[in-house]
Amino acid sequence: MTSPDPAPSPASAPTPGLRIGLLVFSNVTQLDLTGPLQVFADVPGASVDVIGKTPDPVPTDAVITLTPTVTYAACPQLDVLCVPGGHGVDLLLDDDETLDFLRSQAERARYVTSVCTGALLLGAAGLLQGYRATTHWSAFELLAEFGATPERSRVCHDRDRITGGGVTAGIDFALSVVAELCGRDVAERIQLHLEYDPAPPFTAGSPSTAPTAVLEAFRAAGAAHQADREERVRRAAARMRA
Repeated sequence: MTSPDPAPSPASAPTPGLRIGLLVFSNVTQLDLTGPLQVFADVPGASVDVIGKTPDPVPTDAVITLTPTVTYAACPQLDVLCVPGGHGVDLLLDDDETLDFLRSQAERARYVTSVCTGALLLGAAGLLQGYRATTHWSAFELLAEFGATPERSRVCHDRDRITGGGVTAGIDFALSVVAELCGRDVAERIQLHLEYDPAPPFTAGSPSTAPTAVLEAFRAAGAAHQADREERVRRAAARMRA
């Protein structure tokens, strides 16, 4: 017998008027965006948008495309601005239209946030200077280029900045944001609705626990991209300081 679909999460603590927006761009890491999006979509009464430079569908790094619900130009003022990561971040580090959009939204947003290497884009916009922040382990040391203090944590909360670690940390991050906005009880009900109870089959999810051969193979495969990213970050940091 086929089990019924999960029931909608229980309504609680409605937050009418709350606006949450997640940036989308070419070659975004799909789970960086859709993990938090699934959590935010369960916030009672909230309005959630996926924000693109144009209204055109955007290719991700995982086959599917995502269609923005609003453009930079039409985006209302957000309470929560979220920037996901992915290889596509690198090409936006000197994109004035994107950086200006982030700065403009950040002026009045309640929380300015990121997942994974989205933190580098916040950094390039000058939005992490003097803040503690985290990101994917492969980009961790680059945060200092933007005047941030790197913190090795799954979720880093410093005043109105909340940053998440790599990819899957986006769910932890989003639940933490919901707890700040709506209270722990709402966040826990969403966690239960999603049956978010991770028990990974391997211990290779962190460079501190992965087998040495796995870590070395990963780094070797990504060496050219890493060198390119580091150069782009240095240029973006120089522009920011100027």
